[in-house]
Amino acid sequence: MIAALAVAALAVVGLLVVAAVREAPEKPRPVAIAGVPAPQADSDACRALLDVLPETLGDYHRATPADPAPVGAAAWQSDTETEPVVLRCGLDRPVDFVAGAPVQAVDEVSWFRMGEEGRSTWITVDRPVYVALTLPDGSGPTPIQLISGAVARAMPAVPPNPGPAR
Repeated sequence: MIAALAVAALAVVGLLVVAAVREAPEKPRPVAIAGVPAPQADSDACRALLDVLPETLGDYHRATPADPAPVGAAAWQSDTETEPVVLRCGLDRPVDFVAGAPVQAVDEVSWFRMGEEGRSTWITVDRPVYVALTLPDGSGPTPIQLISGAVARAMPAVPPNPGPAR
């Protein structure tokens, strides 16, 4: 009788272990980050920024970039199937950032907005290197606010340098 109870108990424990393993959340997949020209991505300023980036941006958690990961880039993904938040440091000045272009201050950082279908890209214009933050629609203000804080801590402000008006 004791042996039968022991076998039954082991069977229940085995079933619980199998159920727990099957219900374990799937590990997030690495995020593919497209390479773009970023001649200053390996600069001291970009390395300083990457060192102070937060692990979370509201509902987004720091993600592992897929290989080959571009230098000076980072990503965050949410638990839902939305697009990731992507940061790229050390870019060239955006062609559309010209004298008179509107900029928006978020905390201590000035950003220039470029729109795309389903997402927007914000680029710092008052730091020694350009930093782009691509946000999916509906991501809310938290990601850009937290990244603004990291940019302000990592890089000194400089006067914006727009291109000539067209």
